[in-house]
Amino acid sequence: MAESSGSVQAVKVWREAALRCRKLRSNLRQLSLSSAGDQRLSLPDNISQVQILDLANNSLRELPDGLDASLTNLRALILRRNRLCRLPAPVCTLDQLAELDLAHNCLAQLPGELGRLQRLKKLCLSHNKLQLLPPQIAALTCLEELDISFNELGQLPPTFGQLQRLRTLDLDHNRLSCFPQQILRLGELEELDFSGNKIDALPQEILQLRSMKILWLSGLRLSDLPDTFCQLAALESLMLDNNSLRSLPQNFGLLGKLKMINLSSNLFEDFPCALLGLSSLEELYLSRNRLSVIPQKIGNMSRLATLWLDNNRVRYLPDSIVSLCHLEELVLQGNQIAILPDAFGQLSKVSLWKIKDNPLIQPPYEVCMKGIPYIAAYQKELALSQPALKPRLKLVLLGPKDAGKTSLRQCLVGSKLGSPAVQSKGIEVTQWVADAENNLTFIVYDLAGDANYEPIQPFFLSPGALYVLVVSLRAYSPRRFYQQVGYYLHLLGARVPHGVVCVVGAHVDECSEREVEEKCLDIHQQIAVQEKRDVECMQALAAQVDGALGQGRGLDLRAASPHAPFYGVCEKNLRRKKAQLQYLLNNRLQILSPVIGVSCCRGRPAGIGRLKDKLLSVAEHRQIFPNLHRVLPRSWQRLEELHYRPQRLWLSWWDSARLGLQAGLTEDRLQSALSYLHESGKLLYFEDSPPLRECVFHNLTRLIDILNVFFQRDASLLLHKLLAGAEVDELRAAQLQHFVEGFLLHGLLPLHVIRLLLKPHINTQQDLHLILQLLEKMGLCYCLNKPKMTPLNGAAVWFKFPSYVKNEVPHAEAWINGFNLSGQPIAVEQLQVEYSFPFLFPPGLFARYSVQINSHIVHRSDGKYQIFAYRGKVPVVISYKPSQSCLQADTLSIASHATLPNIWTAWQAIIPLVEELNVLLQEWPGLYFSVHVLCSKCLKRGSSNPHTFPGELLTQSRPEGVTEIICPKNGSERVDVALIYPPTPTVISPCCK
Repeated sequence: MAESSGSVQAVKVWREAALRCRKLRSNLRQLSLSSAGDQRLSLPDNISQVQILDLANNSLRELPDGLDASLTNLRALILRRNRLCRLPAPVCTLDQLAELDLAHNCLAQLPGELGRLQRLKKLCLSHNKLQLLPPQIAALTCLEELDISFNELGQLPPTFGQLQRLRTLDLDHNRLSCFPQQILRLGELEELDFSGNKIDALPQEILQLRSMKILWLSGLRLSDLPDTFCQLAALESLMLDNNSLRSLPQNFGLLGKLKMINLSSNLFEDFPCALLGLSSLEELYLSRNRLSVIPQKIGNMSRLATLWLDNNRVRYLPDSIVSLCHLEELVLQGNQIAILPDAFGQLSKVSLWKIKDNPLIQPPYEVCMKGIPYIAAYQKELALSQPALKPRLKLVLLGPKDAGKTSLRQCLVGSKLGSPAVQSKGIEVTQWVADAENNLTFIVYDLAGDANYEPIQPFFLSPGALYVLVVSLRAYSPRRFYQQVGYYLHLLGARVPHGVVCVVGAHVDECSEREVEEKCLDIHQQIAVQEKRDVECMQALAAQVDGALGQGRGLDLRAASPHAPFYGVCEKNLRRKKAQLQYLLNNRLQILSPVIGVSCCRGRPAGIGRLKDKLLSVAEHRQIFPNLHRVLPRSWQRLEELHYRPQRLWLSWWDSARLGLQAGLTEDRLQSALSYLHESGKLLYFEDSPPLRECVFHNLTRLIDILNVFFQRDASLLLHKLLAGAEVDELRAAQLQHFVEGFLLHGLLPLHVIRLLLKPHINTQQDLHLILQLLEKMGLCYCLNKPKMTPLNGAAVWFKFPSYVKNEVPHAEAWINGFNLSGQPIAVEQLQVEYSFPFLFPPGLFARYSVQINSHIVHRSDGKYQIFAYRGKVPVVISYKPSQSCLQADTLSIASHATLPNIWTAWQAIIPLVEELNVLLQEWPGLYFSVHVLCSKCLKRGSSNPHTFPGELLTQSRPEGVTEIICPKNGSERVDVALIYPPTPTVISPCCK
């Protein structure tokens, strides 16, 4: 009996489960289907209850069987990102449809039967090839949203105005040459995007669109707006960027509900005063115009949260701007602002702040770049202490070895000409009081031309300095122009864009007058030729970007040709690329002419007085060197003077704080002052580095002496330093010589040998520890086998200086680590990201990069131009390939490999290394480089010239529904998107600084 009742109970349970299952099937509301590979897509049975059917991203050329009028409950059909060339007839039988999405197909026309879908509320036809719309579209009387953007429409059908319920219309990026009258009859229209068409005027009747709230009119050819435009009283958001507007209608202030307006990239020379009456305005964009004055009444726009005024000609900001207490974004870069209003620091809510490329003197540029809190601290300090003005300018002498830089420095600063100049060893710093009456002092940096010092020289190339490029006319010939002049101009242009350069021809006493004249003229002409060539190259690249932007099809991988430049790059990245190229074009070096010939020979110097007058006149020019006239709080200047006195190598934070008290600075005000002194190159204070933030490196002269020790590359000199002042037996001397040879060959030094080398410069073990941390912070060396505690067995701690590595094949670390670099396995799929440098590969970049990535990799082995390592268990190879001719570019590549299912591990290995390189490249704001992802299929074939996909794709998400991309080098070959796009976009853009 018990068994019988148990069976009955089991039957009931199964029956209830079946009923629930049947109920679930009957309640099915949404269904998404995708096909596997080339398999034909088929619909399942019993989908009569489905209301939303998603067939997107299936490469469909026709619909699967079963999609017909029998689906009476279907309300939404999504067919986007397929390959439909015509609208399938069954679609027009689905008369219950409320939403139809046909975006990103290949439709060239629509059938009149589309009008049968009279319940349709939302229709998306964007990114097709439509040239006409059928008149029957007017039968869609319930339509509320219509997207026909990115097509080829030249006109709208006469019946279009009958869509009286239409609220949202996207017509952007078509071929309309005038504003269609049919749109004016859409009385319920609230949102219209008409951007990217080719009209030059709006009709007076536009006032009929009284319900309009959001209006996009970007990228048209509008030179003015009709007066009736001001009667669009419901308008809340207005995009008018990239037009030719010079003014706004007088009654523009009637648009009282307007919250956002974009007037960027127009021709405004005066601030549109009609905007001042818009009390509800929250966002105002006036970038890239010709504005010079911002009116005081801008302070009345009390709700303003976003204000963009970048790339204009604004000379000052009104005091009233500090009244904008709700301001969160303030973008002012690329203007001519020298002084910020008092109390500017009150704008404490500003989180997005851009001010670079302004001739700021109060607060100084270095303070402004740190952000609003630092500006507030500066202004507070200025209010507490008197202002001080002490004009000092950095003067940098650079050029090839034996060019005459040291002799010139001695002539300028007034050293005795009777004593012969000794060739500069490394970097030497001297003060030159050039104008005692005005207290103008030059801090002269003499940079040795020896290639050994290339890794450290970029640290001394900073904005706001005056550069003197010294060329020996005795050794100069037209064929050697690039080595002696052109290279240094590229170096300065990449490191300090818009820098000021004076070219000096030395050793004129060893040339005839005619020879001097001819060589100076040749240098002048070749500079002009090189500059013209570089600018034309930038302009050609900018034109390619404009072409890609004009097509508006960058992200649509199906619509664009794989042969097209910037294939697959989204509009946002294209605009970033255009902005970068525009920055490079707008910030060329300021090269003074003519070339000044000088002689520093004993007893009869020539041209020195003329050079001094030239340097003084340029330095005192306020527009060229506004930082010379910057105003500092007297307490900050006093702090700088006090830090020069101690002869120690470094000061602790508390030592610096005590000096701050002497200068009148309390501890809470010291941080901003030290930050300014660091940014302006007066001392080193790394507030963002935990190991170093408790120290202030105030004695830069001694630090430079230490840097010179490591980069002389003279075996006898290094050995002399190690043997000096101590009695050393032959065995010890031989051992030290072995270490020196290993250093010059492999860049390896044990800690105890470093201590001996630095013995004259350091006093304590802490000095040594901090110097090594500083060198690692600067990217000059790293510890190979850093111990977590004091080694019990006396094992040596080794440091690596990558710039010294000479061996082509990495092997040195195998000796220390016991690591055997075995042959790499054959890669199933190879990932390779390549950086290309057509003009200049920054000196020392590969060595510094080698240091920066040390925390990311293990089991590394370094060669001169190559690093083999692992990230976890995944192999990585970093390779630098110098150009073999002027027609080739230097390249740096980062590669890894894995099987296709595990390719994410290779991306995981590569991306952190890519981002580290991007951070380093941000130190070179004027450097042009390009980034590419190499085609894995081409690499597998062993192609010597693989196809390259744009590096901007690294910052983009994988395209929806696209699994493969054609390789243009072999049209029949398709590359999996997983080999081009990382699983997660990189944080830092590879091509945007």
